[in-house]
Amino acid sequence: MTVDQRARKTALYEQFARVGKALANPARLELLDLLAQGERAVEELAAAAGMKVSNTSAQLRALAAAGLVASRRDGVKIYYRLADEEVAAFAGRIQDFAASRIAEVERAARGYLGDVSALEPVARDELFRRLRDEEVLVLDVRPAAEYAAGHIPGAINVPHDQLAARLAELPGDADIVAYCRGRYCVFAPDAVRLLRARGFSARLLAGGLPDWRLAGLPVAAGATA
Repeated sequence: MTVDQRARKTALYEQFARVGKALANPARLELLDLLAQGERAVEELAAAAGMKVSNTSAQLRALAAAGLVASRRDGVKIYYRLADEEVAAFAGRIQDFAASRIAEVERAARGYLGDVSALEPVARDELFRRLRDEEVLVLDVRPAAEYAAGHIPGAINVPHDQLAARLAELPGDADIVAYCRGRYCVFAPDAVRLLRARGFSARLLAGGLPDWRLAGLPVAAGATA
C-alpha cells in the first residue's frame, strides 16, 4: 500500500468515526431518545433533559454534523428532529448491543428502573390484539407534547407527574397497560407501581412508542380529546 493509499484509507475511516464520536456522549444519546418521540424546540429538549440551552444546542449541532438529526427554524426558535427512522432504530441497536456486552448496563438499568420483570411486560403484538378487541386501556404517561406528536391509537394521556392526582379519571375495573419513551424510560414503570399500589390492574408495555412505531404498528397524532 502506497503512502497515498494509506492516507486515503485513513480519511475514509475518519468519516466513519464521525458517527462514533457523535454518539460518545451520554447527553447526545439522551437527546436522541427524546427526539425519537417527535420534533422538539431546543428549549423544550433542554428542559426535558435537565440541561442548559447552550449545552443542548452544542450537543445537537454535533449530532447534526454526523447526519443523525435535522433542524428547521421557525421565527426565533430552532426545532430538531431525527434525520429519519433509521436513526431511532440505530440508537436502539446501540443500547441492545451495549446491554449484551457490558454487565454494568443491566445493573445500571435495574438501579434506575427497578425490577421491570415484576411488572409483567406486555409484548407489542399482544397489546395490538387486545386493543383491536377492546380488552385494554392504554395509558401514555409521557408529557402532553410528546403524546401530541405521536401515540398508540386509542391511548389516553395522563403525564407521569400528574397521575397520582388524576387516578379518579381512570375506570377502576380496567386492565391498564402503560408506556412511555422506551425501554429505559422510568415513567411507565413508576406509573404501573403507583397504579398497582392503588388497587388497579396494571402492566407495562415492553418498549415504548419508538419501538411500537419501528415495528410498523399504527401511530396516531394530535392532542387528547
